[in-house]
Amino acid sequence: MDYILLIGGLAILIAGGDLLVRGAVGIALKFNLSPLVIGMTIVSFGTSAPELLVSLKAALEGHPEIAIGNVVGSNIANIALVLGLTTMILPIPVQKNTLKIDWPIMMGLSVLFYLFILNGVLNTWEGAIFVLLLLIFIIYQLKSSKSNETDDDDEAIEAVKSNYSNVYLHLLFILLGVVGLAFGADWLLEGAVNIAKNFGVTEHVISVTIIAFGTSVPELATSIIAAFKKQMDISVGNLIGSNIFNLLAVLGITSMIREIPISNQVITNDVFWMLGTSFLLLPFMLNYNISRWKGAVLTLSYLAYVFFLLRGI
Repeated sequence: MDYILLIGGLAILIAGGDLLVRGAVGIALKFNLSPLVIGMTIVSFGTSAPELLVSLKAALEGHPEIAIGNVVGSNIANIALVLGLTTMILPIPVQKNTLKIDWPIMMGLSVLFYLFILNGVLNTWEGAIFVLLLLIFIIYQLKSSKSNETDDDDEAIEAVKSNYSNVYLHLLFILLGVVGLAFGADWLLEGAVNIAKNFGVTEHVISVTIIAFGTSVPELATSIIAAFKKQMDISVGNLIGSNIFNLLAVLGITSMIREIPISNQVITNDVFWMLGTSFLLLPFMLNYNISRWKGAVLTLSYLAYVFFLLRGI
């Protein structure tokens, strides 16, 4: 039963997040909101909703290791596993902004997160700083992206609008998405906690492996499918952006609502894997292309992380 709760919760979380994004984008387009606003706010928050709901619920119900492990594990998986497997299928070009702006922001925030947790807790004012930085990041992205809009973008937007005409359907999507996220987070958390207790595995190990991998499945599936189709619009920047939102939105909002105690395992081990995989990305992007062998190295680094994690049980 616990495995059904775990797998079912993951599936409903993913489906709920997708429905929420679809509904919110439809409403936004209907009311002529800028596509930049839609992409940087609605879509970004929607895709981070599963991580946010799981972390928030875990923190409120007294399972802080799941709350923090979910984010740290997801950030490791996004770079090492999702990007690694994708580039093993299809080498990915890197944009200048990703190397010069997005990566330094992600790395800087990762280091800031490490400094915040050294005292063993992510407290309310640190969460408030993350949320403030999130607002600044969104405003900056909107301003910098505005100058890159073209007439072709406007034509594409009008074409998309024609498929988003039924407001009531989008409201239904939003409602179903919110309900799905709530139930999915509840079932996932219950299943994970019970499995950890039954097998004597810590909640931390479950969170940084199974839960973190599960919440990264949408990005993994989308990236691999696009790679097999040889679609060159796969973006390293999107995965980096996901990591930024995990830190600023998920941990920021969660720790503002309830302070999150940090285990010694996170401080002395996991955060260094997160920092290491993030830093490893820099030399791999310097020639503006991530090749297959680099993808293999990233994937092996994730397997090594899981191996040493399980070895320490």
